[in-house]
Amino acid sequence: MSMPEASSRPVSIDGGTRIHYIVGDPIAQVKSPSEATRVLQDEGHNAIVVPAHVAPADLARWAAGVSLAQNVDSIIVTVPHKFACFHLCATTSGRATFLQTVNTMRRNPQGGWHGDMFDGLGLVKALQDKGFEPAGKSALVAGAGGAGSAIAHALVEAGAARLAVHDSDAARRHALVDRLASLGMGRVEHGSADASGFDLVVNATPAGMQPGDPMPVDITRLDAGAMAACAITAPAISPFIAAARARGCQTLTGIEMFDRVKDLIVDFLLDRPSP
Repeated sequence: MSMPEASSRPVSIDGGTRIHYIVGDPIAQVKSPSEATRVLQDEGHNAIVVPAHVAPADLARWAAGVSLAQNVDSIIVTVPHKFACFHLCATTSGRATFLQTVNTMRRNPQGGWHGDMFDGLGLVKALQDKGFEPAGKSALVAGAGGAGSAIAHALVEAGAARLAVHDSDAARRHALVDRLASLGMGRVEHGSADASGFDLVVNATPAGMQPGDPMPVDITRLDAGAMAACAITAPAISPFIAAARARGCQTLTGIEMFDRVKDLIVDFLLDRPSP
């Protein structure tokens, strides 16, 4: 499903409105609540997506509280809560179970939460939209957090011949590499900041969201013929993407990636079949 053009109709809210939260810390950078609300309402659903700024220490109590509201149907999850929210789910999809992380939680018939993770699948679909097929390619993923784990997993499942994971947290990197290698699908290895020799380089870290952040990889080692992708949505053109373009690379921005992720999330919220 592709996102339709925004309607000029005002958003409708009344006593029958269904609530979908999007939770993060911070949350001000997230642009999707209005867009997702518009999609739901344009499709005839009396629903609204509401941002919630919740600190990690308060997450479990917040989730327990909103779970008591019978008109709350889902929770969309952003940084840094994707791993923690996995443990708040009664059931999860196969990919979320494998990754131990979720980016969306939907009420199941028993009243608990069913979780899934779409960051990786959204990135792969966005790459394919640009004519880049991961199958048979080499990829370096910087970041082994929630988004990075999902992206690395999706690239392996999409047939990447070689996948390297780079993360300053050695334990987290080792755990992800070991899990992905256990699938027996392509070569999975420990990566570094050296981006040379890869067909695809992905920034799945927060680097670039704040002024003065370091680059996620050594940009001087990025091959001009590579595809550079970034999971950051604010700023719209991250420093990594700007530097990759200056080197002549093809690029995929975080906004382009999350346009595809949003498609998958809306299908999930409406309980429509997803890949």
